[in-house]
Amino acid sequence: MSVTRLIARDELRLMLRNRVAVIAFALLVLLTLVAVLSSWSHQRANADLRARHQHEAQHAFDAQPDRHPHRVVHYGHFIFRPLGPLAAFDPGVDAFTGSSMFLEGHRQNTANFGDVRQSSLLVRFGQLTPAFVLQVVAPLLLIFLGYGALARETEHGTMRVLMLQGASRGQVVRGKLLALGTVALLAGLPAMIGFLAIAGQPGALALPMVVIALGYAAYLALWVVLIVLVSALVRRSRDALLALVALWAVAVVLLPRVAPDVASAAVPLQNRLQTDVAIARDLRRMGDSHNPDDPHFAAFKRSVLAKYGVTRIEDLPLNYKGLLGMEGERLTSELFDQYARQSYHAQDRQNALVEAVGMLSPAIALRSLSMAAAGTDFAGHRRFLEQAEAYRYALVQRLNRMQAEAVSYGDDTATDADADRRKRVSASNWGRMPDFAYQAPSGAMLAAGALPELAIVLGWLAVAAALLARAARKLGEGR
Repeated sequence: MSVTRLIARDELRLMLRNRVAVIAFALLVLLTLVAVLSSWSHQRANADLRARHQHEAQHAFDAQPDRHPHRVVHYGHFIFRPLGPLAAFDPGVDAFTGSSMFLEGHRQNTANFGDVRQSSLLVRFGQLTPAFVLQVVAPLLLIFLGYGALARETEHGTMRVLMLQGASRGQVVRGKLLALGTVALLAGLPAMIGFLAIAGQPGALALPMVVIALGYAAYLALWVVLIVLVSALVRRSRDALLALVALWAVAVVLLPRVAPDVASAAVPLQNRLQTDVAIARDLRRMGDSHNPDDPHFAAFKRSVLAKYGVTRIEDLPLNYKGLLGMEGERLTSELFDQYARQSYHAQDRQNALVEAVGMLSPAIALRSLSMAAAGTDFAGHRRFLEQAEAYRYALVQRLNRMQAEAVSYGDDTATDADADRRKRVSASNWGRMPDFAYQAPSGAMLAAGALPELAIVLGWLAVAAALLARAARKLGEGR
């Protein structure tokens, strides 16, 4: 057996003698299994609930009686964001952003019913998921198991004894790395098995799974190297433990919590009330379709009359009120899109600042990687919002066109007793409206979105390994 393996075996034997370490490792495995099962159950229940509500909302929309098309515009429609197969591993921002949207004419609503608004306040501190266990808990366990790997040898004077017996500095370091790496592998194995079980369901994509597996493997390897590095740089095991716990607290707890607050302060984001007030102000400036003297809509009326070669609204082959509704919806939707783009831009800048802090905290980089590959990051939420708005606009304009083509202007403006019946269109039209179908991103797109963060984690690993190689050359000198 090689010297490296002998040292690794001796280190593992020493860990096994530590009952506290063994109990902590067993608890980590148990916690990981509980996280896998609870996250899987929670996401399955969420997916089933959303699918059921979506079916009920669609049935309610299709079951409407004969109605005026504009009443259907205001009746609206509910849609729900479907969950991807990897959301059970890392739900990302889903608990905070909301899962459903109410679509209606003349308004662009936000997503509602996020878990943090309906569940215990504990949800705000992070769900118990396999991703959370590997990002936060596993490094702490590795610290308590490996903080004395080299510092203990230096402190007890056994480092020179090993070297006198023929072990080189590199062999000692590699042996310690192999031992702690074995523990890291065993610690991450339950989460990876759960990950494979979660990703084995229909719809799972191979490329994002590979990126996630590589990211977490590099992250745990980084902590193994960092632990051995710190243990090589200090003289006493106690100092190594204090330094590593401080490093964990800053990199895993402090920076990921502080970075979003710093980003929010640096790039202010308008809240919903401020946005609604600004939109209402701009709508008044844009024009009022109910005011015949409004410059924009007066010009629109003239252009419509000229297009069809008539001089009166009543002589148009289409219902002018439907055409007016289409023009009004076009203008308001352009305004909604303008404010949405401003909000997206501000949030992108905030996320960019947070990811920049990832250069200082591999935990932030790994979290961003995990969410991006799972499709549960802000980009995934934005895809849902943009697709929902495109569907809302197409649905409303289809109803406005139905009013223009299926309801005459004379009936639409009539006030006699039978006018209400003549304004209605057949209920069969609602069932022919296209259903909302969320277009999920491809595996290549998800993987590409996670690659920059993967590069950061690998960069951290490379730097730590280089520093450890340098520190290893000085082991046993002057101590």
